[in-house]
Amino acid sequence: MAELGARLEKRLTEIAGTDVTVEHLRRLTAGASRETWSFTAAGAAGRRDLVLRRDPPGADRPDGMALEAASIAAAAGAGVRVPPLVDSGTDPATVGSPYLVTAHVAGETLGPRILREERYATARDGLAAELGRTLARIHAIPLDAVPGLPHADPVEELRTTYDSLDEPLPTVEIALRWLDRHRPAPVADALVHGDFRLGNLIVDESGLAAVLDWELVHRGDPREDLGWLCVKCWRFGSPLPVAGLGTVDELLDGYAEVAGERPDEEAVRWWQVHRTTWWALACREMAQRHLSGVTPSVELAAIGRRVAENEHDLLLLLGHPAHEDAAAESPPSDLYGRPSAPDLVDAVTAFLREDVMASDDERLAYLARVAANVLGGVGRELRLGPEHERRHRARLASLGYGDQAGLAAAIRAGEIDDTDPALLAVVRAAVTDRLAVANPRYLTLPG
Repeated sequence: MAELGARLEKRLTEIAGTDVTVEHLRRLTAGASRETWSFTAAGAAGRRDLVLRRDPPGADRPDGMALEAASIAAAAGAGVRVPPLVDSGTDPATVGSPYLVTAHVAGETLGPRILREERYATARDGLAAELGRTLARIHAIPLDAVPGLPHADPVEELRTTYDSLDEPLPTVEIALRWLDRHRPAPVADALVHGDFRLGNLIVDESGLAAVLDWELVHRGDPREDLGWLCVKCWRFGSPLPVAGLGTVDELLDGYAEVAGERPDEEAVRWWQVHRTTWWALACREMAQRHLSGVTPSVELAAIGRRVAENEHDLLLLLGHPAHEDAAAESPPSDLYGRPSAPDLVDAVTAFLREDVMASDDERLAYLARVAANVLGGVGRELRLGPEHERRHRARLASLGYGDQAGLAAAIRAGEIDDTDPALLAVVRAAVTDRLAVANPRYLTLPG
């Protein structure tokens, strides 16, 4: 931290032409793929609260950071509310890795607070329509304003990512086949934000204050951003389909106010299925960074278990709800005595929740909560896993397959119809069991 502070002081002094000191530097909890730091810059011109985003040192993505900075500048020019850009660069010698610095914008980014706290009640009223208007402004940014925007076929890109992970999943195979069969009629390409959702938006008591995190910006179908905003995991338990804030009609009507035309609702739903699949794969990709040893992180490891949430959401979107079928807990073994492995997991979980989460260190408290949630899943797997595994093998055998990989391969090859009710029942049951371990509360949330 001291080294980073010194590098920031050197760079900001160069920009200002006079000495600048960095105070109150701290890493924020936000961001699993990039680091986010807040600090105060003090100099002859006064004090200014700033935010640094940078790639994790050693995991540089200079082209991506340059695109993000260019997109923020272009969005500001188009009247989109973004944090004012102060500086950016791709030379790791400056602050350790490619980076950008913006002014601090006051407000809230945490979705549950935005959706539940009374002080944001006025902001929530009409925010779904405002987000539609904002997306229309983003999509109107000329493509040549941000040179080098990546572009790919949306289904083939998913399949390439999926194959690279080498972890066959029947749910993903079913989703990919559905997406290929139901592609919407094409529209003109636009600049797509790529990650427009609660968590990447600053909301204050009056409404939208800024759009953050442009790292996934690309060229493509503008309806992608609308579909992503409707994905269930970003509603934080609210039954309202647009970011937990409002209705699809409100979102699309707001979009039409600026764009002059209303996007096709079925195309938006297609993108909701697409982006739910995309997020399942992104969760697995982030976990792979931990598993490979490239970025050891309890947070990244935990995200890998969120794949089950997205599989569940995919099946809901395709019309296959979960059915209650609780598994019996495994009887305790007398081999190791007490405390048993589940007892020990419970003890460490309680320690994390009651002691470590009370730390004044915001990031440590956050990671303790992540670790406690991970251990909760481990405890459930110890108790339920043997029965889940028995049922899983029996279900696969009823279709003539010995493992999940073989079933996934058969779906891809067309050896089994991906709309076959027997297949869907087996896949649905497996996903429900996985989620009962990973995050049972998610099964109770509105679809």
